[in-house]
Amino acid sequence: MGENDVMRAGGDDGHQSTAPDEAAVLVVDARGTITAWSSKARRLLGRDDDDVIGRPAARLLAAELPETARAGFAERRAWSAPLALRQADGHVVRVTAQALPLLGVARQLEWYVTVTVTVPGSQPSPGEGPAPSPDDDGDPRTALVRIWGLDQLPIPVALFDNRALLVAVNEAMEQLTGRTEQQLFGLPAGEVEHGRVLPGLEELRGITDRVLMTGESVTRDWYLSFPGDLREHAWTGVYSPLKDRTGRMHGFSAVVLDTTEQYQARRRLELVNEASVHIGTALDVARTAEELAETAVGGFADFVTVDLLDAVLSGEDPDFGVAAESQFFRRVAQRSVLEGCPESVVPVGKRHMYDEQSPPGRALALGQAVSHPVDEKTLRWWAVGSPERERSMRAYGIHSTIVVPLRARGTTLGVAVLARHRTAFPYDASDLLLAEELAARAAVCVDNARRYAHERSIALALRRSLLPRAAPRQTAVEIASRYLPAVPGTGVGGDWFDVIPLSGARVALVVGDVVGHGIQASATMGQLRMAVRTLADVDLPPDELLTQLDDIVLRLDRDEQQSGGVPDRDSAGEMSASCLYVVYDPVSGRCSMARAGHPFPAMVAPDGTVDFLDLPAGPPLGLGGIPFETAEFDVPEGSVLALYTDGLIHSAERDIDVGLDLLRATLARPSLTLEERCDAVLRTLLHDRPSDDVALLLARTHILDDAHHASWSLPADPAVVSEARKYAADQLAAWGLDEVAFTTELVVSELVTNAIRYGADPIQMRLIREDGCLTCEVSDGSSTAPHLRRARAFDEGGRGLMLVAQFTDRWGARHTPEGKIIWAEQDLNDQE
Repeated sequence: MGENDVMRAGGDDGHQSTAPDEAAVLVVDARGTITAWSSKARRLLGRDDDDVIGRPAARLLAAELPETARAGFAERRAWSAPLALRQADGHVVRVTAQALPLLGVARQLEWYVTVTVTVPGSQPSPGEGPAPSPDDDGDPRTALVRIWGLDQLPIPVALFDNRALLVAVNEAMEQLTGRTEQQLFGLPAGEVEHGRVLPGLEELRGITDRVLMTGESVTRDWYLSFPGDLREHAWTGVYSPLKDRTGRMHGFSAVVLDTTEQYQARRRLELVNEASVHIGTALDVARTAEELAETAVGGFADFVTVDLLDAVLSGEDPDFGVAAESQFFRRVAQRSVLEGCPESVVPVGKRHMYDEQSPPGRALALGQAVSHPVDEKTLRWWAVGSPERERSMRAYGIHSTIVVPLRARGTTLGVAVLARHRTAFPYDASDLLLAEELAARAAVCVDNARRYAHERSIALALRRSLLPRAAPRQTAVEIASRYLPAVPGTGVGGDWFDVIPLSGARVALVVGDVVGHGIQASATMGQLRMAVRTLADVDLPPDELLTQLDDIVLRLDRDEQQSGGVPDRDSAGEMSASCLYVVYDPVSGRCSMARAGHPFPAMVAPDGTVDFLDLPAGPPLGLGGIPFETAEFDVPEGSVLALYTDGLIHSAERDIDVGLDLLRATLARPSLTLEERCDAVLRTLLHDRPSDDVALLLARTHILDDAHHASWSLPADPAVVSEARKYAADQLAAWGLDEVAFTTELVVSELVTNAIRYGADPIQMRLIREDGCLTCEVSDGSSTAPHLRRARAFDEGGRGLMLVAQFTDRWGARHTPEGKIIWAEQDLNDQE
């Protein structure tokens, strides 16, 4: 038989060491008894045949049989595993064993086991035999590295062969994995039991294969828990090839570094950066609170609640005379790693208070963040005033909390509670600082949103007080209107509309837009609206009215600059506005209008045709020095005039021409009332809340037929005054208005006399009857304006207009291209 032949008896008794790559052979029967072995096995173990043949193989083991081997024996399949064998003199040799099941002649199972030394010069571990010495077989440096170096290294280290099977670990790795070296022997990288990969290390096999193939080190970060420490940590694994002096690959090492502290510091920095981006995206108090909860939960807390004072939610200042812990809070936001926030005992929107002795009450009283480990003592604190909180904290295993007041500009706005139950680590001092940083950032955003809400509510209230609450009484047009503020965050704009009754049954329609947002824009809008009303009372033509309004805007801008210490500018100021002014006369059926930087009005004809009226382009108000032009149009009875601001047709998602086409198509829909048409326009053109204010004014025109007005041409002869009184009396009788005949005759007498005495030809008189109103007009060719004066006791004249003013509800004068018109109105509903 050759040197490596299997021997069942006799052989070389010499104690020799076998070479690392030489394989020794043992044959073991089904009962675990050694029935044969090779001479190399005899030299490896330094034992006699009588000490081995016929005896249990377990006697040769210096450590427990690995799980891989036990499973292979039980399942009667081939296996490979590292073993620790004890030599005759007590030394331990570490080998790699490969076992192959064989079926003998008698149909009995036997195992053919080959054994190869894997660590040359292996020495016993402490307790396994005598301490190593330089006189022992093998290199003494190997033992020094193994026992005093690797085992005492506080960093977990594992060694793997070139098949990525574990061959050695140090004590730190044993503690981390919760397994002994013998239990881990022969397992692939990433496994702590046969066939069981540690959760989170599924990608490790690909990494180790790359190390073995390329011979280059690989570094990878992990976040997981090991069996020896159930808390999750951040780990950095360094996988390096093990080569001999010739560069031959023998395996690789795995060094595991606990980088949890660095990971948490990096995560805190990332959280602060995330907070700067995601908290305060909208000027909305509730949304800001939700963003704080969303940012904190998951990476920093497992459960977060945010409560704000009631006054903050309404945009008001908190009550400074009452301690924060004694005020009512409202749950605004809450988030949890568990679906539905089951930890919460206060639903969103509910009003509640915190007891002064509870952790939130104490934190509010101190005005600073407080961290609490949850133990029996703090649970009693949480139970004060709310036993449900204590029960919830016990049920969900909350073990650590931070309570942080939301304070900005020295004022408490609310309180946030952060809790951990899924995260194993309790909050520490650095977490407390991070919570304060997040709360401070959120508090400033909440305060900004509160201030914005307060300013917005004032601006809206101001706007509501300035816009028409109801259409004024008049018969020229039927009115429907809409005003839609911009979406919160952009501020209330300066859009407005107005309907102004004029003399002679006419009506003025106005739509304007002040550039800018906020209280200043609303205040400017109010000033311009009142200016337009004042100028309309003077009955200026549209182009002259816009010229006067342009001067007013320039003056307002100049006054604002001077009050703010800004020197006068040669160029146009920052204040600007657009305006469309329309005057409709139901007697003539004509419409005159002018625009200042405003979109074209639309007219819907009775047949449904929609046209955008081509008005001369006028500059925006506030530029100065550029004239405006008036255009006139015939408006068929039943037509609809549509006036609007640019927020209706302008959009970032579409071109302005598309907006105009949508408006045209919507206005052309048949069988819609004015109110329905307004709603249809807003639904079609505004899919969401607009980014700019929108004002829409629809007016359906009416015509006053001959049955509602009468006119006469009069010569410039004093004798005609009596005839004029008779004309008026006859017309009033025809209308059934005999009760106002006396007053009307008095007015006619005074106005016609003034026209003859102070005016010029041609002289005309007109009576207009509307619903509840009678108007008397006298026109002449003179442009001289009349005025009231107080007559002395013995004056023979000077009392005419005084009498007109006393006996009528309104009177006035307006200029025309031919001269002027003096008019007086009587309220028919107020006659006794």
